[in-house]
Amino acid sequence: QVQVVESGGGLVQPGGSLRLSCATSGSIFRTYTMGWYCQAPGKERELVAQITSGGNTAYADSVKGRFTISRDNAKNTVYLQMNSLKPEDTAVYYCRANWGPFNHWGQGTQVTVSS
Repeated sequence: QVQVVESGGGLVQPGGSLRLSCATSGSIFRTYTMGWYCQAPGKERELVAQITSGGNTAYADSVKGRFTISRDNAKNTVYLQMNSLKPEDTAVYYCRANWGPFNHWGQGTQVTVSS
């Protein structure tokens, strides 16, 4: 069973930054497509950013230019650097590890952007 554990959430003022981390178990981490999703109260979970095993990235329009996804295969970890945060970024952020038809989700980490 692949374990996925997010960390790094918290309370930050508008315009601030946070870096989320997602540690994943398993010896084939480098083959996973990794994604960060967010879910705000009353809304569906949606993709924020994704990085493939080859390092190709994709972002939601709402975070382009502000968020950066990266991965460290030696540490089995994917990161989400979040800059210029806005109140509308407030949500629970989830990490997903995908390999073929298999998806493994973490428990989520809360990000709150408020003054």
